Amino acid sequence: MESSLPLTATSSSKSERRSKSKNSQTTSKTSLLMAFLSCIAWLYVAGRLWQDAENRMLLSNLLKKNSLQRPKVLTVDDKLMVLGCKDLDRRIVEAEMELTLAKSQGYLKSQVQQTGSSSGKKLLAVIGVYSGFGSRLRRNIFRGSMTSKGYTLQKLEEKGIIVRFVIGRSPNRGDSLDHNVDEENRVTKDFLILDGHEEAQEELPKKAKFFFSTAVQTWNSEFYVKVDDNIDLDFDALIELLQSRRGQDGAYIGCMKSGEVVAEEGKLWYEPEWWKFGDQKTYFRHAAGSIFILSKNLAQYIDINSVSLKAYAHEDTSVGSWMMGLQATYIDDSRLCCSYSSQDKVCSLA
Repeated sequence: MESSLPLTATSSSKSERRSKSKNSQTTSKTSLLMAFLSCIAWLYVAGRLWQDAENRMLLSNLLKKNSLQRPKVLTVDDKLMVLGCKDLDRRIVEAEMELTLAKSQGYLKSQVQQTGSSSGKKLLAVIGVYSGFGSRLRRNIFRGSMTSKGYTLQKLEEKGIIVRFVIGRSPNRGDSLDHNVDEENRVTKDFLILDGHEEAQEELPKKAKFFFSTAVQTWNSEFYVKVDDNIDLDFDALIELLQSRRGQDGAYIGCMKSGEVVAEEGKLWYEPEWWKFGDQKTYFRHAAGSIFILSKNLAQYIDINSVSLKAYAHEDTSVGSWMMGLQATYIDDSRLCCSYSSQDKVCSLA
């Protein structure tokens, strides 16, 4: 019994050593695998960091190069170029010019119906007789003078002449002033009522815009004539004058004058913007306001550009200023010069 004990102990010791050897080998393999994976991960991270550093260097060089080539402060033109607005703005200007040319040449039909003439033929003239709310007596005198010369609205239209009293609307729209004009027009049918215009003395320079725009849109005529309602109009002489100028584009006809610009406030014919007319304070050449004539293309110009045309204190000088920048032919006709009576300031066409 005693001799078998050492053998048992020896066998157990060997078994423990074999178990430790196996555990050691397993741990060694795991460590090697972890070390290998760590190397791979390190190489991957290092590669990404190197690539990012290279990209940052490349971008830095590009930004530096661009900053040297471009101005430090962008101009308005540069910003518009970047946004693509500069080319768009040019195209808009070109389109507006083409549209204006098309309108002036009659290629675009007016949206306003031509109600003034029963026939499709081109008229000789549209005569707008400027009148006001308190001028019914003057209108009746004008109608009576026209009838005494053997003319009616129908006979004049047969000769290619349209005559209308031109008036705006009351500042208090729809009041008795507007009502009375509407009632008078229902009877006489000889008004051109400017719904967009406010009838007032201080608004008179703007009345030309509304009259010529409305007239050129409503009637197809050779000429458009502005007349005050206190003129004894010689229709035969006017028709003869217009027929002699028929077919003449750019005709600006009237009693041409210049005259002093009144710079003192409170005086008659005061011009608030007198300083614009130079040190001599003299008006440019223009047709006197009692009666003047525009050919169709000049009236169309006013119609197309009415929004941007500057109006001065007086109508005749305002129209004269619009004609200065155009290829207009100034025709000074003494027959359109009026002499005023000292009593009632009524003038007659010579």
